[in-house]
Amino acid sequence: MSITASDAGPATAWDTAVDDAPVALSARHDLIAVAGAAGTVWILDAATGAGITTFELPGGALNVALAPDARHAAATGPTGYALWRREDDRTVVHESGAWSSTAAWADHERVAIATGRRALVLTPDGDELWATEPAASTITDLAWLRQGRRLAVAAYGAVRCHERHTLKPVTTYPYIGSHLALAVAPTGRWICSGNQDASIHIWRTRDGGELTMSGYPGKVSRLAFDDTGFWLAADGAADVTVWDFSGKGPAGTAPRSLRCHKAVTALTWRPGGVSHLASGGADGTVALWHATAGRPESRLSPAHTLDGDAAVAALTWAGPELLVTAYRDGRIRAHRLPSRTAL
Repeated sequence: MSITASDAGPATAWDTAVDDAPVALSARHDLIAVAGAAGTVWILDAATGAGITTFELPGGALNVALAPDARHAAATGPTGYALWRREDDRTVVHESGAWSSTAAWADHERVAIATGRRALVLTPDGDELWATEPAASTITDLAWLRQGRRLAVAAYGAVRCHERHTLKPVTTYPYIGSHLALAVAPTGRWICSGNQDASIHIWRTRDGGELTMSGYPGKVSRLAFDDTGFWLAADGAADVTVWDFSGKGPAGTAPRSLRCHKAVTALTWRPGGVSHLASGGADGTVALWHATAGRPESRLSPAHTLDGDAAVAALTWAGPELLVTAYRDGRIRAHRLPSRTAL
């Protein structure tokens, strides 16, 4: 790993590199976690990019998630998962042989791990609290709702919601097809799945009302709600689409289209509900957007673009003023924005 200070531009905070192709980023408090495809997870100082430590997940990594208090991290991969503890730099590795697609923290005391067709809810040290019954297929995504009291689990044919110590789901939201991404509005009002069949399916949690938004040219594998729960960003096309979920929701409306990339590879909303979105592309470009400007059906141009030398692998915000980008060539770059509300 190498690190250099950069004065190339006022927006560049730091620039570093890891010895692998990054696949995921996570940021909490003063830490950034970078997961590499081969299974190394780097823990970096968010302020400087300096390496603090690493831990290993044998068999490779798919995702990483820092706990809300940044005292633990969970990494998942093709053959299992690992839990890291900051206090003593301890790692617990569980090699189940099952595909572990992702991890989601409910709070600093509970983490859900997708492992094969089941979701496990664990303590930060790996003790099992409860588990779901097997889904119809390998779990593709997880999300908490109701302030961490309910866990939504996406697998083929349905999104199922579980509560503590309920082996069977308390609510099932069926939709025949392969669910690739899951997004839950922070308000808890909506559950959305991005699907292999080039659609977004939406359920209203209050009454189970459904809506399908189809017609995307490709599969929808990235979804993200902003902090207000009023705006949903999606890939599935060369343009990023942004749907309005305020009021009665997106039924009968058209999205805003954000045009910059030939292929979208990452999406992340700026914290704070200021309607700023960052997107990354296969061409190495990072675009910053006033994503809710204009009217429905508007085609927006980026407020600012940042160029890289390789495809963007992941994006995350380390607070509202620092945007961190991982490139597939191993470069990790942070850009500091001029204020909490400006791009």
